[in-house]
Amino acid sequence: MRVIGGEFKGRNVHIPKNLPVRPTTDFAREGLFNVLNNQLEFDELTVLDLFSGTGLISLEFLSRGVKSALSIDIHPNCLKHIRNLANEFDVNWLAQKRDVFNFLKNTDLQFDLIFADPPFDLKNINEITPLVFQNTNLLHPDGVLIVEHSKRTDLSKHINFVDSRKYGNVNFSFFKHKNYE
Repeated sequence: MRVIGGEFKGRNVHIPKNLPVRPTTDFAREGLFNVLNNQLEFDELTVLDLFSGTGLISLEFLSRGVKSALSIDIHPNCLKHIRNLANEFDVNWLAQKRDVFNFLKNTDLQFDLIFADPPFDLKNINEITPLVFQNTNLLHPDGVLIVEHSKRTDLSKHINFVDSRKYGNVNFSFFKHKNYE
């Protein structure tokens, strides 16, 4: 896999075979970041990457100059890989071994952008968006939540839903605070 854009554009990233992941394809990441490039000023963002897996999404944000990224995953091998990448690329990137749902319920941190890439077969995938918006300080008032999911999952009924994009078998749903214009 490779970094799609920014400072590290074109650099290859080796993904160890022992990771229990389904990496977001280059095609889908390129499509997502084409959309985000037109909407965001990356250099001021703090990013939370949930179910971070390979860390490629965080690395794409860091390559574009975000202030910081925090990756949350439960799998030790994923965290080890992310920490190795943080050292290799020398970026402001933290990784924590946490259950995503417990983290969302208990954190007092705030982020400008939250990206969630849960396993496509996760039974409680529909709980992610409500948890983000129930924790009223978690997402900055003008922040964005993006959830990656399969076509079998429909998140468009959530009150904070604003848009969706499809790239092959990958879907991205976008959410914002209801009162933000």
